[in-house]
Amino acid sequence: MSDAIANRRFVTAAEKIDYLSPWTLEEWICRGDIVNNEHLMMVRANMEPGRSHPFHSHPTREELIYVISGKAEQWVGTQKKILGPGDTAFIPMGEVHGTWNVGEEMLVFLAILSPAKADEPGLVDHSEEEPWKSLRAP
Repeated sequence: MSDAIANRRFVTAAEKIDYLSPWTLEEWICRGDIVNNEHLMMVRANMEPGRSHPFHSHPTREELIYVISGKAEQWVGTQKKILGPGDTAFIPMGEVHGTWNVGEEMLVFLAILSPAKADEPGLVDHSEEEPWKSLRAP
């Protein structure tokens, strides 16, 4: 780890790491290659209308999702809620969940995960498994 990362206490917009995933444009603000973290990871997700991050789980991390703008159909287990700006979802470690942009504008949310240093797998896809496959039919 470089000295700059080991001693970084602030992350500017120029220092974040952008990644275009299959679901969103991810703007990573807190992870091991940005700051010397052990407990928290944070990413700002920018999801286009009609897109989703289908049912998945994080077996070794818990997660908070905080909506900044737009409208999310958020699933935690088999519970569903429409979230808007200022709303939050808590996802316990290993809980299956999914996020759909059901609005007409970009859905922007923060995903905060803990711990940062955790065993793999970090993400498990459940979108082709029952009951998840049939729970939210297109």
